[in-house]
Amino acid sequence: MRLSISHKTTYNYVPPATRVIQVLRLTPRNHDGQYVVNWRIDVSADCRLDQHEDAFGNITHAFAAEGPLPELSLLVEGEVETRDAHGLVRDAVERFPPSLFLRETELTACDAGIAAFAAAARQADGDTLQVLHRLLERLHDHMQLDADPTYVATKAAEAFALKHGICQDFAHIFITASRSLGIPARYVGGYFCREDETAQDAGHAWAEAFVPDLGWIAFDPTNGICATDAHARVAVGLDHLGAAPGRGMRYGGGTETLAVNIHVDQAARQTQS
Repeated sequence: MRLSISHKTTYNYVPPATRVIQVLRLTPRNHDGQYVVNWRIDVSADCRLDQHEDAFGNITHAFAAEGPLPELSLLVEGEVETRDAHGLVRDAVERFPPSLFLRETELTACDAGIAAFAAAARQADGDTLQVLHRLLERLHDHMQLDADPTYVATKAAEAFALKHGICQDFAHIFITASRSLGIPARYVGGYFCREDETAQDAGHAWAEAFVPDLGWIAFDPTNGICATDAHARVAVGLDHLGAAPGRGMRYGGGTETLAVNIHVDQAARQTQS
């Protein structure tokens, strides 16, 4: 599938910001099942984009824009060719052994509720892969997709107790539960092509878990499936903070408002329309 992706982020500052510094993780990489056909980043301010790689091998771009800045917009767009690899993630950049992804973070701290939930998935017979699929199904049934009760800093245990959350929360809970069973797991940020809706107000998030003899496998608990050719993988981390599309700081500007407009569609479908 060839995915056409457009992601625009607009910041408004009142009064204008005097300086904005950001690090972006908005550029996908090639791996088995994913090929970046073309991709570009455009910043409305006059600044230089410096490309680097972070510790996890994610492509990052850093910039500093000088004000006054009443508004700042970022546009990333391009096309990514994807193939359904049945969730298997091969030939991706791997800087660390899987055991690193057993490390707990503040957003993925385990509590008794998640630990018991994960243990129940392991009670029945099955190997690691079967346990992960059981965990995927149970979590998809347990949680309801809802943007109201949670926010970017919501912890896995908090969202699990609410039984509501966004895709980020689903991914954090799956990661936390997997790690509690001794299964390395990590956070993935990217895009998802929906059949019924091309306009979106946020990117997508899912998880990858390491299975011996198979490697990393991508699980999307929000949709209750393994990742398919409808997923475009952009960045990975121990949690959302390590794979966030953009992080930074600003000087001046008392009030900040943010608007995000994302369009993900099949390139062939766009041509036909």
